[in-house]
Amino acid sequence: MNINGVLVPVVTPFDNQNQIDYPALGRLLDYLIDSGVRGIVACGTTGEYYTLSASERRDLMSYIASHVGKRALLIAGVNDTHTAGSIAKAEEAKALGYQALMLAPPIYCLPQQHEIVHHFKTVSAAVNMPIIMYNFPARSGVDISIESVLELAKDKNIIGIKESSGDFSRALTLINAHMDNFQVVCGSDDQAADYLFWGVRSWIGGAANYLPGEHVAMIEAADAGEYERLLDIMWRILPVIKNQEAADYNQKAKVGCQFIGLPVGEPRPPLLPISDEDKESFLALLATAIK
Repeated sequence: MNINGVLVPVVTPFDNQNQIDYPALGRLLDYLIDSGVRGIVACGTTGEYYTLSASERRDLMSYIASHVGKRALLIAGVNDTHTAGSIAKAEEAKALGYQALMLAPPIYCLPQQHEIVHHFKTVSAAVNMPIIMYNFPARSGVDISIESVLELAKDKNIIGIKESSGDFSRALTLINAHMDNFQVVCGSDDQAADYLFWGVRSWIGGAANYLPGEHVAMIEAADAGEYERLLDIMWRILPVIKNQEAADYNQKAKVGCQFIGLPVGEPRPPLLPISDEDKESFLALLATAIK
């Protein structure tokens, strides 16, 4: 499966009663698709999947699938604390028509490398769907080692890795391994220009919720070999991205949506709204970045 393009881990809007705001979600999905994104990632970290009940998750996944239809690639985040949980979520996504999965190592339990490999292979065999691995040790607590990636890339269903370690030398090693039918996906937003320069053409980033046009334009510039245009966009949005990644990532994704006229409410606890001071600083950077 070709996963080139911008894949957006869409936020989950909540209303004033802290319930999922489906009209707001529909407006955001339409905006993202009209902006040229390639795919929608449902129930990713930016979508606050960890705050959803089983029934809320099922209803949300169903809504996104039906609203998006064939207009964009549908990818389901299926992270869980154990392998059986990820399999159950993956089977649910498959039944709803999702075309691919995004999967990290189980959080909290700190599996060793052979256990990480077993986790991915077990999910692959159980659901027989394309899988994008998600390497974000700051959240999962463990790295998927380069050796494990090379082994797992041989699995016919494991088609790529979202690399969010922040270690670009590691990313370069994976990019230059030239694995067959396997793509490295940019998951470190502040390094996007570096990834694109080295030939990566797939990007999963939370800032695409409110900067989808800029994300799409960067990939188009890289495709055309217009690296000055690519750098111009990157320099313009980099202060916003660095501010978002420094703290309160999910909150700022939602603040950004509100700024562009698509309010999506506040995050669910344990996350809380950011302070007025932090919001003002973030919005000042965003106002400068958007042309």
